[in-house]
Amino acid sequence: MRRSFLPFLFLVVPVSEIAVFVLIGSQIGVLATIALVILTAIAGSTLLRLQGFGALARVQAALAEGRMPGKELVHGVMILLAGFLLLTPGFITDTLGLLLFIPAVREAAFAFLRKRIEVVDLMRPSDRGRGDRESTIDLSRDDWSDDPR
Repeated sequence: MRRSFLPFLFLVVPVSEIAVFVLIGSQIGVLATIALVILTAIAGSTLLRLQGFGALARVQAALAEGRMPGKELVHGVMILLAGFLLLTPGFITDTLGLLLFIPAVREAAFAFLRKRIEVVDLMRPSDRGRGDRESTIDLSRDDWSDDPR
């Protein structure tokens, strides 16, 4: 049975961030450290807005072409996660957030995720025997009833 790593993550990340804050603060000073955290939050919100609108446009373009925007949606979620990580105070989360804003890193993450996740389009008939439009039986209201008799 797999154990959840989230409780461990909620302990390790803040402790690591505090350690990095202390190390960086001792090297560049407290005010410079605080200014750096504020600048990364501003940069994160700006990048989130710019790349988020681009991701939304790509999703809309894929839908207009009539294809499933799976890749575009995953990239959009990664951009949202990147913005969240940059808005979270800390240098480790900022580094991860900045990496997720790089398209090549997002593409590598998508390739990793694509092998482990199956996206199913529920709007189109499946090739797995769930049926197609020809096998659908459409009854009128007079042809069926809720009465079990």
